[in-house]
Formats: sequence, C-alpha cells, structure tokens
Amino acid sequence: MNKEKVKLKCTRMDEEGKGVVKIKGQEIHIPYLIQGETAVVEVFQNKKGIQAKVLDIEEKSEHRTHPKCPHFNQCGGCQLQHLSHEGQAQFKQNTVEKLLKRYHKVNPIITMEDSCSYRNKMHSTLALEKNNKIISGIYEENTHRVISIERCLIQDKHADEIVASILDMMKSFKMKPYDEDAQQGFLRHILVKTGFASNEIMVVLVVSSQIFSGKNNFVRALTKKHPEITTIIMNVNNRRTSMILGDQEKVLYGKGYIEDTLCGYVFQISSKSFYQINPIQTEILYNKAIEMAKFTGNEKVLDAYCGIGTISIIVSGKVKDVIGVELNKEAVKDAIKNAKRNKISNVYFYNDDAGDFMVKLAKGKQSVDTVIMDPPRSGSDEKFLSALIQLSPKQIIYISCNPVTLDRDLKFLTQKSYVVKEIQPVDMFPETYHTESCVKIERLKG
Repeated sequence: MNKEKVKLKCTRMDEEGKGVVKIKGQEIHIPYLIQGETAVVEVFQNKKGIQAKVLDIEEKSEHRTHPKCPHFNQCGGCQLQHLSHEGQAQFKQNTVEKLLKRYHKVNPIITMEDSCSYRNKMHSTLALEKNNKIISGIYEENTHRVISIERCLIQDKHADEIVASILDMMKSFKMKPYDEDAQQGFLRHILVKTGFASNEIMVVLVVSSQIFSGKNNFVRALTKKHPEITTIIMNVNNRRTSMILGDQEKVLYGKGYIEDTLCGYVFQISSKSFYQINPIQTEILYNKAIEMAKFTGNEKVLDAYCGIGTISIIVSGKVKDVIGVELNKEAVKDAIKNAKRNKISNVYFYNDDAGDFMVKLAKGKQSVDTVIMDPPRSGSDEKFLSALIQLSPKQIIYISCNPVTLDRDLKFLTQKSYVVKEIQPVDMFPETYHTESCVKIERLKG
C-alpha cells in the first residue's frame, strides 16, 4: 500500500489510550488521538499491517492539551500527556467501567492533582552517540534506540541530577557506556530509588564486569557532589539479556538499602525489592483496601504475592493474624526484616507459590477469613484462582494494576460462588494509561 492521507473521526479509545478509527473496514489504533476528534492521518502498511499516524487535527477535543515533555512523541513512557487532568480521569474511569461495570457499579476514580515527580524509582539506560557523546534515557518506543532525556517530569528531580553528574564524571574516569550489539563497554544502566519520607537515596550502577577501576575515587567524587546519596551499589550484569539487574551485587557505599515510611510503618528497600512507585497514592489505595475489608480485629488474613511485606505489615494492626506468601526468596527475607523493624509479631512469612500454599491450607482444613491479592500485570493464573476457590475465604480484596486481566479473573471468581461488592479505581500513574483498582469480593452464603 502506498502512503495516503485520509480524514476521519476517532470513535473511541482503547485501553492503552490510543484512538480507534476505521479504515477500509478495519479498526486501526493510532497514538495521540482522542475520542471525538476529527483528524487527517497518513495511512501506510508495514510488517504489522495497516498503520496510521496523525498529521493534523481539524476538530480538537476539549480535553486536548499541549504535552509538557519535549520527548512525548518519542519516549512512549507517558502515553496521555496530550490529555488534560480531567481528560485522563475520564479516560481511566471509562476504561474501568467498560471492563468491570457488569460486576458492580464503579466508584469515581481517585485522582492525583500534582502529576509531577511522583515516581520514587528511576531507571536510565546509557548509550554512545555517533559524536562520542554519552547519553542516558530510555528506549524509544518499540526500538532499542536510547532517547536522551535530561529531565523526566514524572520522576524525582534529584535522580535526574545524579544521573547527569555520573555522565559528566564518566569522561574523567574513562568509563564507557555499554554497547549491546558490540557487547563492549562498562556502565549499562543507572537505577535511582528515593525514600520520599526518609529522603534516603540509593544509586545502583549496573555494570558489565566485576572489575571497576577507580571505584573508591568514583564513589568519593559522586557522594561529594551529591551528599544526599545514602548508599551506592554495584550490580554486575554480564549477560546478553533485556533484564536490567544481574545476580551479583556489591555495596560500594552506605548500608546497601534505603528505608521509607508507608502508612506509618518503616520498610527496608533493596535494589531488587518491589515497592510501589507512587507512595502518595499507594497510601490512599491501601487505606481504601483496609476500609473495604471492614476488619473487626479477629480475622486471619492471607496476603498472597506479599513481596517485602508492605500490605501484610500495614494490615497487621487491624486483624488477629496475617500470613504472607511470596515466591521470591530475597523478598521474603526483606519482609521478615521489615516485620522485625516494625516490632510486628502477628505476621508470618512463607517462601512458597501462593497457589500451592493455599491448596496445602485447604487440605489441612485450615481456613482464612480474607485473602488479599496484588498480582503482577498479567493477573493470576487459573491454578492460583482454583486454589483460592478451594480455600474459600469469606472475602477477597483484589488489588490490580491491569483492568483487562482483572476482568478476566473476576469472570472466573464470579462463576464460582463469589460476588463483587465494590470497585474503586485509583490513579497511581498519572500521564500514563495505567490504572490501579481495588475490588472487594465476597463469598455467597449458603
């Protein structure tokens, strides 16, 4: 197909915030196009089939706004910066309602007024441009080409400043960025984690070799420039992989972890710990989950996918006992440390597959009153959900970061003697299409 220009109207938006149009009877999904807009688009064909991109918008949506970030059209990290705050809230509300309203009325989404600098974790990839300039940023959408980004508006500004200092220091320390294709160079990625409550900052240098010449001088120079850094870790990743972190680590400075406070409890965060990236909205989300559960103080709770124990520990003061289950061995170690750090004695952590663990409980005729589940974006598998049905808790609090897989899992549960009682979306990720939801599910009586 030759390139051709077509004028058309966007009829709706998909779950990823792309505008949907019909071209020659086929639905085409176009980035940066808003429902209701009339636009001139360029239609072309590639390996993925018929594609289109916006050339000009003739009738704009009332929710269209000018993106604040100069990298918006390249980066792909923020998909909704062309939508106003109200437009983003409406899009996310509509997405959740479209998928989940058949189960229960959806509460109005809880939004975040200030969408700047909300992320407490920043990952930057390094590369060398043709003029031998070292750059850092993220991969351009659907490519392995690094887009140079000096300031990411949704990340903590200190993280950007630290990365800029490291790039500047690399020249004097004769440190080269890693080249994936040639498999040469030293520094692959920079990871920065910030404790918003503690103000502690962790810097993880992901390198290709254990030999780090001049590392002591490098650490001294970096901490002199940025005394706010409390720990620096060298992570060795010498594999040809898309995984950011390798298995080997060495603490170069500080205690090797940072701490942060969430809902009044202190948590230890290591380089590999999963910790919610938006602490302000996380407190709102977790408090909503506790409010939904209506705990009386006598319940036995199972926290599946417990990670470093955040939900388990936050819930512990509201119930009799909490069992946390997590497959990642390192996360379980962190969870145990976090319970001790907070002097919690009614939480018990197990390193096991959550589905297998629930089957064992059911076979042993042990019961729990509530299961709290916060699975990855892929949701839960049928093995886990079947084990959940077998354990048969009175209620389930399902925290989901993907309404599509949440819909799939709710369909399974509501066919197995459970009913949805409340759905609360929370905007944890402003400027992106991602939406978090908290759902209360009860077992039918009888």
